[in-house]
Amino acid sequence: MWKDLLTENYEPYVLLKDDDPFETTYDWFWTSINLDETYPKEFLESLIQMADDVKTGKVKTYPLTQEMFDRLDDLVGDLIEEKDNGDV
Repeated sequence: MWKDLLTENYEPYVLLKDDDPFETTYDWFWTSINLDETYPKEFLESLIQMADDVKTGKVKTYPLTQEMFDRLDDLVGDLIEEKDNGDV
């Protein structure tokens, strides 16, 4: 919507012919911001720090191989299928 406001692309937001195109787009833009999920700055900074720790090798990581996926499926695959069928 921000791009639509800047490029004056108001047509997708106008419902009635008496509506002001700019005003309608502007209102939709601010409404959509309130609908978006926003995260606190501290949380985002902690995610960036975690990613940096992984990238620099500060945190040891383990690759998730196909063998590990198969083992997980052996351990819990039945439970997932039962839950999907409503049996659990």
